[in-house]
Amino acid sequence: MISVAEARARLFRMEEACRQIQRQLDQIDRQITRRMTVLIPRLQPKRTCYRRGNPTDPKAFLERYRSALAALSAERQPEIDTLSRKFARQDHAIAAFRARHGLDLLCAA
Repeated sequence: MISVAEARARLFRMEEACRQIQRQLDQIDRQITRRMTVLIPRLQPKRTCYRRGNPTDPKAFLERYRSALAALSAERQPEIDTLSRKFARQDHAIAAFRARHGLDLLCAA
């Protein structure tokens, strides 16, 4: 059996690893958002006035935006999936460690 201090230290390391994975997922999200922000001007129609009385279709911009976002997300999806699975495993391991060592009450203090 390990001491309470050692258990707390292990729990802290496990939680820090979990926070690191969450930071990586957040970073990927920010990178996708940043790239979409750069792409928005290119997604808008070239001309802003009507041609022969036909207005521009507002749904066309949303379709182009969604398809570009889907393409960027699909590009990073394997990395996102890997990190998400790792995050879930670590979260489960932390919960099991806390239950096994009875650290739920100790960490609240």
